[in-house]
Amino acid sequence: MTRLDPQPWMTTPAARKLMEALGEARFVGGAIRNTLLGKPVNDIDIATPLVPDEVGKRLAAAGIAFVPTGIEHGTLTAIVEGKPFEVTTLRRDVTTDGRHAVVAFTDDWRLDAQRRDFTMNALYADASGEIFDFAGGIEDLKAARVRFVGDAVTRIREDYLRILRLFRFHAWYGKDEIDADALRAAAAEKDGIARLSGERIAKEMLRLLEAENPAPVLRPMMASGILAAVLPGEANIARLESLAKIDAVHSFAPDALLRLAALLPQDKTLAGQVADRWKLSNQARERLVDIAGASERIGPDLSVREARKLLYRLGVWPFKDRVFLKWAEDTKAADPWRALLALADGWKRPRFPLSGREVMLAGVPQGPLVGRVLDEVEVWWIDNDFTDDTLSLAERLKAVVRAVAR
Repeated sequence: MTRLDPQPWMTTPAARKLMEALGEARFVGGAIRNTLLGKPVNDIDIATPLVPDEVGKRLAAAGIAFVPTGIEHGTLTAIVEGKPFEVTTLRRDVTTDGRHAVVAFTDDWRLDAQRRDFTMNALYADASGEIFDFAGGIEDLKAARVRFVGDAVTRIREDYLRILRLFRFHAWYGKDEIDADALRAAAAEKDGIARLSGERIAKEMLRLLEAENPAPVLRPMMASGILAAVLPGEANIARLESLAKIDAVHSFAPDALLRLAALLPQDKTLAGQVADRWKLSNQARERLVDIAGASERIGPDLSVREARKLLYRLGVWPFKDRVFLKWAEDTKAADPWRALLALADGWKRPRFPLSGREVMLAGVPQGPLVGRVLDEVEVWWIDNDFTDDTLSLAERLKAVVRAVAR
């Protein structure tokens, strides 16, 4: 028998209160998997043979608030001391179309385990820490092997998102080659990806891209045609891998959207298509398209003066996006790139010291000409490294006004 030592996430007052209220319940899935792997535990899911109505009654009796977040599938979200816990009734799939399932509730823990995706996610533990492993998940965890529960094709046809989850989980928890049976099944069933919503695709792919180094799993995704089903165009895996190495060596937090941009070719139209298919937020879409359309000359020899000009025109984050991707294409020396990032982090945008009032006082009548004069003087001011020499600025304003008055 395998047993967990008492874990902080198991022994909090909130977790204890919830388990005591339910009576018949076990922790399930990621919390146990991550604990066994020595990784942080973020979400705590609970399984119970109690039907949803009974779960609701017991929570209410214990004074625990809950939300019926997925009641048709037996899921309630209990809120204990401000922390959410998903509580799901044991179930088995009756019918499924690859996206949605009709389920029947059961009190059989083994049946519940059989309809889960991977063996490492079909682990249960009671409040005392005793682990129940019905699918060989512990051995697969030891081997860093991501394996479907039972027949891989059957599991995939229950939900085609499991194709992408296979690669995401391998990127985070696997080593060596992807399980051969799982890869064959995923490749054979890849047409089912077209049935998935953009939001679900984006969630899995962005999590995959946050792995320490996603490149080793992206290559079999590309070879099998699966990557093309979610990412049109020719993926630049080498640039992504270089960016991931920079993150690892310099302790930068993985930026999934920047890594997605690294994968894509320099094509604004294609980047927009990906953003639309994945249903990305407007902010994420704008950033992705902006990076794909970047044409500025940025290199390790970029002068501080030129860097400040770009920072003024682009803003800090667009500038840093460009620096990271150019660095990923030229990794021979890190110091110049780090210096550019440091310059951006310390950048405070200077305020252009002129307004329309000064232009009109210089003799320009109110109207479009005022804006033209301001623009020309601002270009000179930027080219002169944002000079604060008021005399030079006044002389330049006079010269521009004389020129436009001709």
